[in-house]
Amino acid sequence: MDLIFVLLIAAGALVLGGVGGYLVFRYVLKGKYREMVDTAEKQAEVIKEKKLLEVKEKFLNKKSELEKEVQQRNQHIQQSENRLKQREISLNQRQEELGRRKNDLDNQQTRIDNEKKLLSIKSEELEKMQLKEREKLEEVSGLSAEEAKNRLVESMKDEAKTAAASYINEIMDEAKLNANAQAKKIVIQTIQRVATETAIENSVSVFHIDNDEVKGRIIGREGRNIRALEAAAGVEIVVDDTPEAIVISGFDPVRREVCRLALHQLVSDGRIHPARIEEVVAKVKKQLDNEIIETGKRTAIDLGIHGLHPELIRIIGKMKYRSSYGQNLLQHARETANLCAVMAAELGLNPKKAKRAGLLHDIGKVPDEDSEMPHALYGAKIAEMFKEKPDICNAIGAHHDEMEMQTLLAPIVQVCDAISGARPGARREIVEAYIKRLNDLEAIAMSYPGVTKTYAIQAGRELRVIVGADKMNDAESEALSADIATKIQNEMTYPGQVKITVIRETRSVAYAK
Repeated sequence: MDLIFVLLIAAGALVLGGVGGYLVFRYVLKGKYREMVDTAEKQAEVIKEKKLLEVKEKFLNKKSELEKEVQQRNQHIQQSENRLKQREISLNQRQEELGRRKNDLDNQQTRIDNEKKLLSIKSEELEKMQLKEREKLEEVSGLSAEEAKNRLVESMKDEAKTAAASYINEIMDEAKLNANAQAKKIVIQTIQRVATETAIENSVSVFHIDNDEVKGRIIGREGRNIRALEAAAGVEIVVDDTPEAIVISGFDPVRREVCRLALHQLVSDGRIHPARIEEVVAKVKKQLDNEIIETGKRTAIDLGIHGLHPELIRIIGKMKYRSSYGQNLLQHARETANLCAVMAAELGLNPKKAKRAGLLHDIGKVPDEDSEMPHALYGAKIAEMFKEKPDICNAIGAHHDEMEMQTLLAPIVQVCDAISGARPGARREIVEAYIKRLNDLEAIAMSYPGVTKTYAIQAGRELRVIVGADKMNDAESEALSADIATKIQNEMTYPGQVKITVIRETRSVAYAK
């Protein structure tokens, strides 16, 4: 029983202690809660005051910005109003000035109308007076006004015809004199400004060697090396007793150059056998193709010509290895281009177009394929194919009169081509061909009736024809010179131009004894 009582007391004490502890803990927690709530409320108040201050500050800033903006807008509006007022004032002034001018014009119009009326009155009076004077003159002279006028007109016609004929003759003589002098001046200036030495191409090239022992290596055993080189390059190689030299013969300068360069590489390398020869020749051909393109580009750059088609540039480069009557074709084309530019500038035309046409005028002489067309027409076709302008194509095709000239570039190219080819030393011909051309000239002239003697002079550039005075008159001799010129032009090939002079004279000889 005592134990139970003790347990009950302990349980009661425990319950009382728990309730007391709970009450004490709750009181402490409630105090801390209130303290935290007070602290939070104080912090909230501080934050609230800060936010209110920030909002007020932002509001004040926005207000000041808005005030500034409103002030600026007011200033702009004020300035606009001022400008409008000034414009209004100027418009009012202009309107007043226009009003004054209108009044002045009205006054002037009134004066003009009055003067017109006065003039019409005076004109009527003048007509009446002229009519009276005409009647008096008709009475005195016995001729009517119409008859007198006709006589006067006829006399003035005769006088005007005489004066006009004399004036026309003077103008024609002066024009001929001036035109001849001006043409000579332009041609002479052109030649003097671009005259250069002209290189003469040969049909052989000489390859120099250090010693004659190399000749045996080039020939090879039983001539295998030299035969392989001739077959690969397409030329003839002459190895003779000429010291330290091998002659390369061929009409194609490109092949000769390929052979020369191949020989140089073979001799420098020292390995000379048929397989190596074929390899080196193929390599040199590729190098020469690149050199041809580079030559074309360099020529175009030197002359200041731009926008050429790559194929045209290659054709220009190939001109370096072509010749015409012994004259290097590229040198001839460059010279013609410079001549065309100078002459076009002297005549007030476009020198760049003229230079372009002069450079391209002989591209038909270096075709990649055979063509039966004349080189001028073929060159015009090539230029048209590669998008050259029509005036350039026409100048190329017409420089030998094989198509109609449509622009002033064509005669310039024709003349400059003749100047470049006909200049002394520019071209060469073999003696036999030269003599044959002179004989053909004289034979053509002698084929006409009435011709007694013919003389080809000035290296075939002038033909003197002597006719019998009793066999033809002056008009027939003039027609004869034109006929001979036409026949020579149609039947012969010659550089430059040929002058035909027909001489007709009567000689009376008597002897005093």
